[in-house]
Amino acid sequence: MLKIENINVFYGAIHAIKGISLEVNEGQIVTLIGANGAGKSTILRTISGLLKPKSGEITFEGKGIAGKPAQDIVKLGISQVPEGRRVFANMTVLENLELGAYIRSDKQGIKDDMEVVFQRFPRLKERLTQLAGTLSGGEQQMLAMGRALMSRPRLLLLDEPSMGLAPLLVKEIFSIIKDINTTGTTILLVEQNANMALSIAHQAYVLETGRITLSGDAKELAASEEVRKAYLGG
Repeated sequence: MLKIENINVFYGAIHAIKGISLEVNEGQIVTLIGANGAGKSTILRTISGLLKPKSGEITFEGKGIAGKPAQDIVKLGISQVPEGRRVFANMTVLENLELGAYIRSDKQGIKDDMEVVFQRFPRLKERLTQLAGTLSGGEQQMLAMGRALMSRPRLLLLDEPSMGLAPLLVKEIFSIIKDINTTGTTILLVEQNANMALSIAHQAYVLETGRITLSGDAKELAASEEVRKAYLGG
């Protein structure tokens, strides 16, 4: 579904992503794990068109998308939940969700999908007219995810969804991610909580200073001595 081949990304003179290749197959949850500053978010930002690679190929469903404008990439079926949630603080929950559907004109479909979001995140329905900036961290994360789902993506990019959340909420968010996947959305998950990420993913890649150092079946990587020592506290 998504194929990245030998991409190089720079921030000015800094070589942030160094010849990375990875694949996300349809129907899977694929996770990128690694320390802070390893380049995980940079990869997501490059896929979603917010950064342009200096070289290399990115293809989605057979179409080259490297360097395309971000709004065109959303129209192709890729949606991102950014790190730090980035909800529109001075707009209501409803307005944030409506903005998620800005590329769509099927009114009934939008209405139906909004109901699906409310089934997944009942708290959002309770706070529909509340300003997004007044929500708790967990509620803002739910809103950011709901907003991304409103574009009806085939591939959902999740950037650190558990960041800053209490352990109970982290469990809830990961359970929702699994549910979103089982209903047909493919997911590329960037996450510092390697334990949780590997427990729900099918495939995993380990990133260190802009390079992939390990990749394979998520359960096998979770059991590997090297990964346990570096990322799983054991």
